[in-house]
Amino acid sequence: MIELKDIHKSFEGKYVLRGADLEVKKGESVVVIGGSGSGKSVLIKHIIGLLWPDQGTVKIDSTDISTLDEDGLSEIRKKFGMLFQAAALFDSMNVWENVGFGLKRHTSMSPADIKEIAVQKLNMVGLVNVADLMPSELSGGMRKRVGLARAIAMEPDILLYDEPTTGLDPIMADAINELIIKMREKLDITSVTITHDMKSAYKIADTIAMLYNGVIIETGSPQEIENSSNEIVRQFVEGRAEGPIVIEGIDR
Repeated sequence: MIELKDIHKSFEGKYVLRGADLEVKKGESVVVIGGSGSGKSVLIKHIIGLLWPDQGTVKIDSTDISTLDEDGLSEIRKKFGMLFQAAALFDSMNVWENVGFGLKRHTSMSPADIKEIAVQKLNMVGLVNVADLMPSELSGGMRKRVGLARAIAMEPDILLYDEPTTGLDPIMADAINELIIKMREKLDITSVTITHDMKSAYKIADTIAMLYNGVIIETGSPQEIENSSNEIVRQFVEGRAEGPIVIEGIDR
């Protein structure tokens, strides 16, 4: 479903990706882990065509997206839904208008039909009687769920999750994890999640891939990653300061 091959990306001479490879099969839940600033967000932006590699190829359903014109790229992007780290809701729109934003932009549906679908998707993520509220009236966890409802509003084939549990308390974080699993099972969706939350990664992933120094250094099942013999992977998943991963400004 998704294939990234030998992806290189630099910004002003600073290399972020140095030949990253990633494959995601249809219906699979892949979680990319890695430290802050490791390039996870840059990687996921290549999948959806928000960034272009300096070198390498990105294929969606066997189509090299670099060969597409703007119309072709727009069609490919309709396959995707994305939950952003901070939910990225429009403060000037109410909840159902936020959820239905893509439908309004890409279809000729009436406002009444859009609202009906928006309410259905809100119900799917456990939100009832919030459609007419403004984002400022919602808690952080509710905003995340509205963002998820928006991500599934156009019934995408692929969902991308950017740090879905960041900023949430442990109970709400686990509720979001449960929703991610539910969306996959109910909608038969392929998903890619980037996170440094190992509890979340172990719960939602079929496959975990670790990004370090611009490349994927290890890929495996949650159990394989948890029991990895790679010292870099072990240090990260165990959350230890001591190890081969250097933390700037801290002497050890």
